[in-house]
Amino acid sequence: MSVVGAYFRLARAGWILVREGVVAALPGDQLDGMPRFGWRVAKLFSRRRSARRDRPERLAQAVNRLGPSYVKLGQFLATRPDVVGHDLARDLASLQDRMDTFPSALSRAAVEGSLGLPVEELYISFGEPVAAASIAQVHDAQVATATGNERVAVKVIRPGVRRRFNNDLESFFLAAHLQERLMPATRRLKPVKVAETLAQVTKIEMDLRLEAAAISEMHENTARDPGFRVPTVDWQRTGRDVVTLEWIDGTKMSNVEALREAGHDLEALARTLIQSFLRHTLRDGFFHADMHPGNLFVEGDGTIVAVDFGIMGRIGHKERHFLAEILYGFITRDFRRVAEVHFEAGYVPAHHDVAAFAQALRAIGEPIHGQSAETISMARLLTLLFEVTELFDMQTRPELLMLQKTMVVVEGVARTLDPHFNMWKAAEPVVSEWIAGNLGPRAMLSDARQGVSALLALAKQAPELAARGERLSRELDVMAERGLRFDPETAEAIGRAEARHTRSGRIALWVIALALAAIAWQLS
Repeated sequence: MSVVGAYFRLARAGWILVREGVVAALPGDQLDGMPRFGWRVAKLFSRRRSARRDRPERLAQAVNRLGPSYVKLGQFLATRPDVVGHDLARDLASLQDRMDTFPSALSRAAVEGSLGLPVEELYISFGEPVAAASIAQVHDAQVATATGNERVAVKVIRPGVRRRFNNDLESFFLAAHLQERLMPATRRLKPVKVAETLAQVTKIEMDLRLEAAAISEMHENTARDPGFRVPTVDWQRTGRDVVTLEWIDGTKMSNVEALREAGHDLEALARTLIQSFLRHTLRDGFFHADMHPGNLFVEGDGTIVAVDFGIMGRIGHKERHFLAEILYGFITRDFRRVAEVHFEAGYVPAHHDVAAFAQALRAIGEPIHGQSAETISMARLLTLLFEVTELFDMQTRPELLMLQKTMVVVEGVARTLDPHFNMWKAAEPVVSEWIAGNLGPRAMLSDARQGVSALLALAKQAPELAARGERLSRELDVMAERGLRFDPETAEAIGRAEARHTRSGRIALWVIALALAAIAWQLS
């Protein structure tokens, strides 16, 4: 029945997308055959009032009807333009994660259930919610400290959200499997793998202890950063369903006029924001992946404070090396080196020609040098770069796509603060510092130390590896002589699973047929 429920929920989601005009807003006139016929039918069933809205508004309306799981799905797919296309990814990025608040009594129950103490013992005061999103809402509260009462922000998980997400994730996996089976051309996008990544991301985001750990890690990383900081975590009042943070008094970066009236230097704020983001990315390999202006505050002294660490990005040393070298290569017009970096990192298959790839990169880089620095977008450069690498069979790199998406957002915020913002001038000190420390003599010594350490670790494991190799060799010899065999229990289990799958699929198809018939009868 779980499969039947997934089919029902998927059919409902499709119907809502049709009714709100989302499907009709897609470029269906470029389709052929049955897909084009389906698009034309979807246009007939769209609400008339949806025709007066643009596509982002239609998406927002549909997602609000579908619920919090689909808000997160939209935000996640906004980081995967390789899957949904750049235009749709841009529309999805505009989705606002704002939901209605739920009663404070439910928040209190969640706090007490998670921390095991009455709210009155944990907090001096526990106010009404001040903001709500798809997964949690925030309350204004106070706690007693050695220096007096302190104002805090208490983030509490939304009741029933895990069960709702688990149900909807079944539908997402079903859609991904159907896409792989029925649309072979899309298999290279790995839709099932995308669904698995979404499941992992939401699982982490719905355990507030993990968000608190991300805040704590980034707090340590940025402790000495100029003009940027993150809140502190109250670990005594943090659990699976609740996290308590330092309250931030400041102006939201989305309110540019208020920042100007407060006397802040907007050009300096834009420069600090970009440099902080690049510092986190290159130095730490750990960055806030949802840095829209609603998640950024500016304190009275001009310090930028980031909040809402549910979505974080990580990139390894190899990816950081790759990013720094391509940025530096484009700045110095060394397109051959940029191409070689792609091949050295293993991103572009070795059977391609380095010179041909360098030629394609030149087509991106040369127009940049004909523009003023104020008009050059680093985010746009990365977008064009990924478009070109697709022609050379570069495999999808989710961590780089998340980095690109975040850079688009951060650069957009910086240009909102300063329309003439010089992205390259602001980035140069951070990129140059990282390159000096990681691509020069110091980097060679560091790599040599890491190589020696790896060799020593391998030497320690040599006896165990030799024993494993001997066992594997014996098992291969036996398999070569007797062939691969299943024991009777395994064969019987496979048969039962196959029969169950066939039966469930048949039932689901009948249920969908009945549901569509009921919808058609109601419309008539």
